[in-house]
Amino acid sequence: MKAFLITAPGKTAVVEAPAPSGPGPGEVLLRVRMVGFCGSDLSTFRGLNPLVSYPRIPGHEVAAAIEQLGAGVPGRWRVGANVTLSPYTACGSCPACRRGRSNACRDNATLGVQRSGALTEFIVVPYKDLFTHDRLDNTRLALVEPLTVGFHAVDRGECAPEDTVAVFGCGAVGLGAVAGAAARGARTIAVDIDDAKLQTARAAGAAETLKSGAVDVAAEIARLTGGDGVDLAIEAIGLPATYRMAIQVTAFTGRVVYIGYAKEPVCYETKLFVQRELDIRGSRNATPKDFPAVMDRLASGKVPVDRMVSRVVPMAEAGRALRDWSAAPAAFTRVLVEVSGE
Repeated sequence: MKAFLITAPGKTAVVEAPAPSGPGPGEVLLRVRMVGFCGSDLSTFRGLNPLVSYPRIPGHEVAAAIEQLGAGVPGRWRVGANVTLSPYTACGSCPACRRGRSNACRDNATLGVQRSGALTEFIVVPYKDLFTHDRLDNTRLALVEPLTVGFHAVDRGECAPEDTVAVFGCGAVGLGAVAGAAARGARTIAVDIDDAKLQTARAAGAAETLKSGAVDVAAEIARLTGGDGVDLAIEAIGLPATYRMAIQVTAFTGRVVYIGYAKEPVCYETKLFVQRELDIRGSRNATPKDFPAVMDRLASGKVPVDRMVSRVVPMAEAGRALRDWSAAPAAFTRVLVEVSGE
């Protein structure tokens, strides 16, 4: 079978790889239809992902069809069903797993990051990782996982209908946070430096948009909230400036959720943590309940899928797409790679 490899920083290849021998007990063999590239894949291509060794098959945003069922797979799963999957693993015994938060498992190995990914013609996965929806096509199935990361951040922030939420960063993960907050009935303010991404955020449910660099974001958020600040701030960029800004614009007794990994140490005026009695939380990956929530939102037509997808390419052009994305990261939200047809 064909597989796409990032062989070393800046280098890729399409190769012939051994096909899986078949699913074992509790597993399914999938024919991969489409895979999305995300920021972690771009970091791998650039040689900036410390979790990756080379060569690596990337890809954990998956649309696929069930090709074969292993023994013991429940009858609700059938050959030919279109599915997506949760790409994480869980050890079941670390503190996070014992608390029922396996998305933050200490020993997690994400598909395409710490282990071989899905950019191959066939993969074998446990059936328990699968999700399906009869109204989603391959493009939408491949967008589910990145949106779940934003949905999980909204859940971590205990977003409620009466809340005003600021989302910093309107890439695919930030758009998931915008869509997730909108799905809960909250008023959302989207912040980004790119006009096109702000337009996409508005189409995803943002009530207001602010272009950083063109306006004083903190002053505008104060104006929009009557001086109170937001109830919930979600940071989905990973810059020290937006890490600090999230604290600055959050109301007394509000919540701050960080998704983005800061690329360097962040210096804070910590008195705001105490004076405002803020809840400051991290958000990692997604939980199983986030997948159906995202799929329902996609099926509702309230997620601007066409605006989210920057380019669709065949596997043979996946390397070029990564090079183009690396050269102009602001010009891309998502690249989708077609692996096999219907």
